[in-house]
Amino acid sequence: MTEQKFCQSCAMPLTEESLFGTNTDGSKNEDYCVHCYKDGAFTTQHTMEEIIELCVPYTVQIGVYPDENTARAAMGEFFPKLKRWQKR
Repeated sequence: MTEQKFCQSCAMPLTEESLFGTNTDGSKNEDYCVHCYKDGAFTTQHTMEEIIELCVPYTVQIGVYPDENTARAAMGEFFPKLKRWQKR
């Protein structure tokens, strides 16, 4: 069984290659999704908190979390562990 990969910016599950972002040479980047990373750069300069707020409604809508407060709290705990948001 392979370990589930998640975008290291927005935590979206990377369940298929078409969801991978791209490097400057056009190759697939397995750390970031197509929404967050394109042509070797992040697609936005949002803060971690802004990305969480963008993701909250979607995760509630698809049933990952039962409500926005639960989603926000869970992502607030998980996102700092993602590569993009780790303290340098």
